[in-house]
Order: sequence, then structure tokens, then C-alpha cells
Amino acid sequence: MSLNNTLHHSWNNLSNMIYIDQPIGTGFSFGTDTVNSTQAAAPFVWKAFQILFESQQFSKYQTREFIFATESYGGHYGPSFVTYFDEQNTKIRNGSLQGEEIVVSALMINNGWYDPLIQNKAYVDFATNAPGYGQLQSDAVLEKLNKSYFEPNGCRDQEEACYAAGNSPGSDKICRNADDFCVLHVFIPAVGDRDSDDLRQNSSALFPPEFYVDFLGQESIRQQIGAESIYSECADDPFNLFTPKMILHRQDARSWLPQLGSLANSGLRILIWAGDADINCNWLGGHASVLAMDWYGKARLNNTPLSNMTIAGTAVAAIQNVDNFSFARIYAAGHEVPAFQPEASLEIFRQIINKQALHSV
Repeated sequence: MSLNNTLHHSWNNLSNMIYIDQPIGTGFSFGTDTVNSTQAAAPFVWKAFQILFESQQFSKYQTREFIFATESYGGHYGPSFVTYFDEQNTKIRNGSLQGEEIVVSALMINNGWYDPLIQNKAYVDFATNAPGYGQLQSDAVLEKLNKSYFEPNGCRDQEEACYAAGNSPGSDKICRNADDFCVLHVFIPAVGDRDSDDLRQNSSALFPPEFYVDFLGQESIRQQIGAESIYSECADDPFNLFTPKMILHRQDARSWLPQLGSLANSGLRILIWAGDADINCNWLGGHASVLAMDWYGKARLNNTPLSNMTIAGTAVAAIQNVDNFSFARIYAAGHEVPAFQPEASLEIFRQIINKQALHSV
């Protein structure tokens, strides 16, 4: 940061940025409608952009390409939102819907949650040997982890039952139970007393700091940006609507790989990247998920070795590229990759904007 408090690695240096507070009740957003699923949230985001681009002040930006950049649960809502936008654009083009097309040129997901069956298994693998960091938990804990995942009616069996249930009556309860079991008996022991977002810190660590919460909470700042509500980063009400406290609608236990695979098949530029010190949505699980994903480039991706991406001779990531699809393991970064590795993140963002495969510079 310079003396005038400018962040040299801010993504604003490369692009206009729009921060989406969703679902309703998150951040500065407010409303009376109930949003209790990823699918239910997508139309509200679409409508927000329609209102934005219909306005005289912002209509000039309507024709610009739009990149969705998401994180964590964004492995679910990122593909869902882009798919919904594509469907709406098609309706506009064929005349069945009036509105403004929103051209999505790329989807970026860092440390995403894509496929719980694969990624819960990755908790066991990561705790056993996190590449570059070693064994994270004791042999006794690892033995319990393996038992909890592989035993009859364990995490694997319950996740498979969730997948088999699809969207049938009772499937939400099956998937909720699977998710609850896997969190309690696999995820929590795999993390132990470490920070789940950065294995190099303990659970009381606070990096990256959350100074922005207090900043956005200042009345003077709210007035300057036109906010009509108090900023709430993780409000209970919208969170509870996605959990069994309100309804049995447990989406964490469902796979979003089919949606992501469909977007990859369409030729959309996609970046799946992950900080390698994150336990929560660790890179082993993310990588295993995309390797298992069904799309036309599956065989090529599986046969493409990871190679170092360097910046001025320093290795910052291990990467794979297949046409418009890229994967990157970001070295020495936790869950919030840009906070841990701002220079590498900005360069990767630059390459995505420029429609380039990831490469050294």
C-alpha cells in the first residue's frame, strides 16, 4: 500500500468491479423475499443487473463483458448464476423475454466447493499429507478419519445416498444428514486446532483482517456509497434459510460438477484456482473434482501435468491449461487467495481478462 493508501495489487487497476451482496440480507442487501437456495438467488442477481443497465448512469456499461469471480460456496452459485444468465440471454435473443443481455466472458472460482463426495475424501488425504506441509493430524486422528469416511453408513455411504436420491421427496433430509455427519466426523477432526482457511495459523488467527467490516459500518461511508442498510457480512437470517434450522434444504451435500462441466463444454473461459494452505476447500479436493468432471477436455486435463507458473523467475503456482479451462494451485496461500498472494492473483486476473491461458511472466 502506498502513502496515499492505494493498493498496488487491487483488481480495480484492471477492471471496473461490482461486488454482489447475496443472498438477500447479506452485506448491504435487504428485502422481503425469501431466498433459501442457490437457484432461488440467481433471478434476483439477474434482476439487479437489469435495473443497473437500464439506468441512464450505467447503461453505457451494458455491452461490456462480465467476469464472475467467486469463492468457496461460489463453487455452487458461480456455475448456477452463469447458467441462469445464459438461459436468460437465450430468451432475449429468441424474443421470448425483454431485457438486456449480460455477456459473461469468464468464471473464476477460488477454493470452491464443487463435489462433496470427492472433497470430503480429500479432507482425509489432506490431513494425512498436505503437499508442501506434511501430515497435519496425529496417526490416531487419521485412523478415525478413515473409519468415519469409509465405514458402512459413514460419510462416503451417506454422500452416495444423497447423490442417488437426486431431487426426490425426502432427498433434502438425506443430504442434510450426510452433510452434518461429514462435517462433524470428517471435516472438524481434519482441521483440529488449525485455522481451517490457513493451516499455517491456529484457529484464533485473524488473517486476513476484517477491518473493512468496521469501515463499511461507518455512517459516513454508508452515505457516500448510497447504502440504505447496515453492513452485515454473515447475517444469521439468510444463512439459516440455507440450513436445517429453517428448512431441510441442504445443498452443501450435492454436487455442482454437472453444471460446471456444461459450462466448460460451452467453451466459457473458466479458472479453478486454490490456495494450497487452505484446509476448508483444499486444492487436492478441488483438483480431484475437476479431474473427475465430465466434459470434452477431461482426458486431456488428466494427461496434462501440473507445471510451474513464475513471475520474474519466482514460482507462484502450479498450473494446467486445456483450451479455455485452467487450473491453478497457488503456493503459500490460504482460502482468500488474493489476500495471501496479491501479486500472483492480480497477474492471474490480468491473464483471464486478456483471454489468455495461464503462463509465466
